Amino acid sequence: MEFFLTILLLLAIIGLSNFINHFMPYIPVPIIQIALAVLLAGLPLGIHVPIEPELFFILFIAPLLFYDGKNVSRHDLWKLKKPILMLALGLVFLTVFVIGYLIHWLIPSIPLSAAFALAAILSPTDIVAVGAISSRVKMPKTIMHVLEGEGLMNDASGLVAFKFAVAATVTGVFSFAEASWSFLVIAIGGFVGGAFLAYLFIRLKIFIRRLGMEDVTLHMLIQLLTPFVIFYITEHFHLSGILSVVAAGIVHAIYRDREQSPSMQLQVVSRSTWTILIYILNGLVFVLLGLQIPNVMNEIFESPLFNNFEVIKLILIITAALLLLRFIWVYVSWWGGWLNKQQLPKPTLRFISILTISGVRGAVTLAGAFTIPYFLADGKPFPDRALIIFIAAGVILVTLVVASVFLPLLAIAEKGNTEALKEEMVRISKLRTVDAAIKAIRELMNDENREAAVSVIASYNQIRNRLRYINNADSERLKLIETNIRMKALSEEANYIEKLKESGQIDKDISYLMDEHIHRMSVAVTNRMQYRGLFFWTIARRSLHNLAQFYVPKNKNKYKHHLEINEKIIHYKVGMAKAAIHYLKNNLTSENEEVSLLLIGEYNEMLTIFKLATKRSETKQHAQMKRDIQDKAFQAERDEVQILFENGEITTDVTRTLRKQINIREAYWMEETSLQKH
Repeated sequence: MEFFLTILLLLAIIGLSNFINHFMPYIPVPIIQIALAVLLAGLPLGIHVPIEPELFFILFIAPLLFYDGKNVSRHDLWKLKKPILMLALGLVFLTVFVIGYLIHWLIPSIPLSAAFALAAILSPTDIVAVGAISSRVKMPKTIMHVLEGEGLMNDASGLVAFKFAVAATVTGVFSFAEASWSFLVIAIGGFVGGAFLAYLFIRLKIFIRRLGMEDVTLHMLIQLLTPFVIFYITEHFHLSGILSVVAAGIVHAIYRDREQSPSMQLQVVSRSTWTILIYILNGLVFVLLGLQIPNVMNEIFESPLFNNFEVIKLILIITAALLLLRFIWVYVSWWGGWLNKQQLPKPTLRFISILTISGVRGAVTLAGAFTIPYFLADGKPFPDRALIIFIAAGVILVTLVVASVFLPLLAIAEKGNTEALKEEMVRISKLRTVDAAIKAIRELMNDENREAAVSVIASYNQIRNRLRYINNADSERLKLIETNIRMKALSEEANYIEKLKESGQIDKDISYLMDEHIHRMSVAVTNRMQYRGLFFWTIARRSLHNLAQFYVPKNKNKYKHHLEINEKIIHYKVGMAKAAIHYLKNNLTSENEEVSLLLIGEYNEMLTIFKLATKRSETKQHAQMKRDIQDKAFQAERDEVQILFENGEITTDVTRTLRKQINIREAYWMEETSLQKH
């Protein structure tokens, strides 16, 4: 029961961290999760979750890297293979050598082989941490692709180097030739083995499908088990389990792209399941990291063998050295011609700084540090094991904080005109959310709710049409043309009503309502501020009217008369719309074609709504269907915003702006529908 409660607490921390991040978006989620976990560990609840490295790697690292391998751009991975390998291999081995000697020089009590082990475990960058932090800013795509590729590859190289350094410390024996050969066997064997096992899993799924077993649950179970089984089998043969799951993810992505008839239901379930699983695993990685920190700190701070100030200074020096070495390596690699200059832009100071600070250390570093044995082969304690683990944890925290503070600043400076780019990002994202809402409505549409669905789609099309003109090169000219044509179309509507008045085909009350409608539309086109005031006045007037109606007994004859008036209004509005369409078609020119066709489309949508409205039997039922559809549309918008945010296509600031705008429109909609209920 205690274990179950502990799991619930950890999951609650993950949820709470995202809730806090919503109100404090400038603090990355990983930092919040680590801080909450540290607080939880400090409470007198007796919560202690020790990290078992082997279990940690197979339970967390395997599915995370498999998922990243499935979703990484293979084209960019291959295109940028040289800079990725320079960072994932060249920089890792340089870090082991240079930082290892630095650690041994700073802390003579740590033998050179153990110093190499610490440097090796500090060399891998954490793709999970980088992704979590970079989601707050719009990182250059080239840098993100390089970081993703580096994060997928350098875990294996760093861990292999770490294992050899630890083995040399424990046994006192080291052979460079043997280590080099073993590294090639472990790395290549792991990658090839993972690809082969992934192929077998794919063939198994195809075989099951050919037997007629299209059970989504079974196929999803096989998909979830794949990274765990592949990692376990590969590690059993002493090959790189990390590279095996990366290779398996890439092979599954290739199969997914080539599959001719994928099950749509399986795709939806797979995407949803993996999204939830990765969300939980990502959170648990940082929460578990935070839970280990108090124990590691206490072991050092309470020991008389260590000076607390000196230890913190060592962490800062080693972190600075890691970042400086990374900066120099990227700079020298480009200018030395080791990198293809067509693949990467000229490395400005800002570009190299972003690439340097993005080298965040994470869970792999701490999990690897915990695998250090307590004793050497001769029975003596492993030299300064607690200090090594503490330094590893300290470097992780410092790199996370540095990236959290400086990455947004550097990324903002890279953008130049930030406000203009933010506005464009908001505009494009709005178009995406509107399209998502329209798509969701069309999927819900049937014969029963068609009228309500078309009405809601029409309102979204109006939003979409307005967004098309924003930031367009000819936006001002198009706006003027649109205003001019809309006013002429409204003039034709007014002429249609005037002709009816002259011929006595419309009574005075209805003509007054039509004139009022045309006036409101004219104000909406020419004076937005005045229209907003008119809009609020209309809402207030309706509210007072509905309040009065609430206390007055309902009259059936009056209600019937009200329905008759509505039918007449619809009849006249159909005529007005047809008159406007006739004018627009007759006055179509090359200059106003785009705007005219847009307005004709709007009028045709209105005609469809009016046509369906005449067939409506139950007004309340229609209103309820419209409310239900609009609720689903708002949810589709929110889902699309979340997808854009999770994919790193929009920043946290833009995400909050979009959510706020959806909330405002929803509030207006609720106010409007509440008035229509009475």
